[in-house]
Amino acid sequence: MLHLPDLTTLDQQHLWHPFTPMRQWCAPEHTPLILVSGHGCTLRDQFGNEYLDGNASIWTNAHGHTHPAINAAIIEQLGKVAHTSFLGFTHEPAIRLAKELVDLLPGGKITRAFFTDNGSTAIESAVRMALQYWKQNGRPERDTLVAFDRAYHGDTLGAASLGGIPLFKGSGNDFGYRVITVPSLEALDSLNAGERLRIAAVVIEPLIQGAAGMRLWPQGMLKKLDDWSSEQDVFLILDEVMTGFGRTGKMFACEHEGVVPDFLCLAKGLTGGYLPLAATLTTERVFDGFLGEPNEGRTFFYGHSYAGSQLGCAAALASLRVFRDEQVLEQLPAKMARLGELMVDLPGYRQCGMIAAMTIDSPDLSLGSKVCLAARKHGLLTRPIGNTLVLMPPLCVTLEEIGRMVAALKAALAEVTSPECRTA
Repeated sequence: MLHLPDLTTLDQQHLWHPFTPMRQWCAPEHTPLILVSGHGCTLRDQFGNEYLDGNASIWTNAHGHTHPAINAAIIEQLGKVAHTSFLGFTHEPAIRLAKELVDLLPGGKITRAFFTDNGSTAIESAVRMALQYWKQNGRPERDTLVAFDRAYHGDTLGAASLGGIPLFKGSGNDFGYRVITVPSLEALDSLNAGERLRIAAVVIEPLIQGAAGMRLWPQGMLKKLDDWSSEQDVFLILDEVMTGFGRTGKMFACEHEGVVPDFLCLAKGLTGGYLPLAATLTTERVFDGFLGEPNEGRTFFYGHSYAGSQLGCAAALASLRVFRDEQVLEQLPAKMARLGELMVDLPGYRQCGMIAAMTIDSPDLSLGSKVCLAARKHGLLTRPIGNTLVLMPPLCVTLEEIGRMVAALKAALAEVTSPECRTA
């Protein structure tokens, strides 16, 4: 068995971590944090230190770590089969999960679920479906996607081409789909008739943009966008990879404004944060647009080896049961209120359900990272977006744990920031 120093050395010699400055990570004086176990909202490192999971393990964990119901569902499925191909085959967990997911949306508009493995591929599926639909259903001129300034929809090539944050596109920003980027609904409405006729779909993170620094959309904007899309007969794609499964106080963010889109993209919290699984939910209209004889070429030729994974579907079904059995959504209003009460005095504070953020106003963009490192000494793990500090705990978090998280964040902020920025 390897000892901890050996693991650290091997990590620095052989691993390449995402979104991580690796020169600093591999420096001899740096000791990587090795997370070894977790329960509920608590994680433990290689030294036995405990931390509250302040960002739900990158916005994925819904019901806490090692939840007995999800653990049991995965173990039960393992006793049957772990994985079989979903290309030309099917299985019970995927069938049941598809039915449960489409039933979560009102009105019967959403009828189909297409499974992949992460948020980027959920978006890829939606945009490819939208573009192919128009091409083979009499409107081939509809070859353009509309996205919003500062948007983030994933890192695969097509999803990244929708993004409005150059940093996340890598060294070359000219790639992917034909995309028009607009800053607001008003800018979208001002597009000329020729541009509108080329639009296949509009893509948005509803209510709040995540990687943009937890930037809130104006109330009512989503409903207006839905109305505009319907008037133009343009598909509306909602990226609920972050906001889905209770993060905004309802199961899906679109429920706040009574919107049911043409495509709903889900991942992260779909399995309760346990396993990679994504779903692109869509309508019978879209599905019908791909029907035909094999030699007509109307099939959607896209998919992944682990699409519809039995283990992922079993975890997702268990997560949805936990939402029902433990009345997760019903308990959120008190938690959201407590989060707001404790953070309202922080600079640049904003909140959307169980997503809370504040921003340090400083030209030194390293302060956010320094605050998060300092927070570890106070028992909190979270991750900044530049100088925006985010608390997005698992939904099972208690009022007492919320208090400890905010206290740790404030203590770390006071230690790191200049006197004029201190709030603790």
